[in-house]
Amino acid sequence: MVEVRNVTKRFPVGDGEITVLRDVSLSVVPGEFVSLVGPSGNGKSTLLNMVTGIDHPSEGQVIVTGHSVHTMSENELAVWRGQHLGIIFQFFQLLPALSVVKNVMLPMDLVKKVPRNERLDRAMTLLEMVGLTDQAHKLPSQVSGGQQQRAAIARALANDPPLIVADEPTGNLDSTTAEDIFQLFKGLIARGKTVIMVTHSLDLAVRGSRVVEIRDGRITNDVPAAEHPRARRAMEREQWSVVSGQ
Repeated sequence: MVEVRNVTKRFPVGDGEITVLRDVSLSVVPGEFVSLVGPSGNGKSTLLNMVTGIDHPSEGQVIVTGHSVHTMSENELAVWRGQHLGIIFQFFQLLPALSVVKNVMLPMDLVKKVPRNERLDRAMTLLEMVGLTDQAHKLPSQVSGGQQQRAAIARALANDPPLIVADEPTGNLDSTTAEDIFQLFKGLIARGKTVIMVTHSLDLAVRGSRVVEIRDGRITNDVPAAEHPRARRAMEREQWSVVSGQ
């Protein structure tokens, strides 16, 4: 699904430059739920930007869903994203003048993968999946932050992409709402999607399938989530929630 090969990323700063990623290689197979963790400013979001084609490597290769992302033009990237990728941002990025359901329909209107007469029904089905059918015709400003993030997830699924990437999707949400969003991601995995998520929460990260830690622009740890030291604590918390009905 994703193949990052020996990627280095440098940004110009004044008369010099700063290296944000240093010879990073990462493979993600279909059906994985990969969490990227590490301190702020150490390269997590930059690596995610490599995968989405938002930015390009200074050196190395990025191949996603069989396409060489690092060699595409902006027009080619736009078409590729619409067909293969769903992106979820920390600050939702819903268009404020469009209703929730029209925000979800927008990627379908742009890509035209879904027939016009089926788009509203599909958008409503996706909103039902995330529990938002009763908010469909409200503006983003009229719903809560958690509901906006749910709408953003529905929008990311509009064209049924195989890969979902999320940059701090729970960073601005309270713990209860963050848990709801995380459960939606697990549901996507159950439906056959692949998810890559940047998060500061190790407790959430270890409940996926794999944890990749990035420090100083390098991958310093890449382990199955169950083998991470924080996994037992998160597992006990999840089991307690099930037993207590919370």
